[in-house]
Amino acid sequence: MVKDFAARHGSALRSLAVLVGLLATAAAVVVGAVLAVVVGAVLAVIAVMASALLGFAGLALRARRTATARADGVIEARHLGGHHWVAYGWNDNR
Repeated sequence: MVKDFAARHGSALRSLAVLVGLLATAAAVVVGAVLAVVVGAVLAVIAVMASALLGFAGLALRARRTATARADGVIEARHLGGHHWVAYGWNDNR
């Protein structure tokens, strides 16, 4: 009789521990799912920002290639002393 009591003793605590373990596992799964969604959203935002950056860089390179300096628009500047300069040729309409 003592052996039977000792064998069954703690079964309520054991089932309670299993229940708490299942709840903790479910909470861990929920937290993992939320973190996965957040990380996915962050990666999507980073991808959009990177594609915008590459697009602007491409536009800048295209503008740089198409922009040409005027060959006849030479500007001459003379230093008068201190912080004073005089520029000639910037307002000529040729």
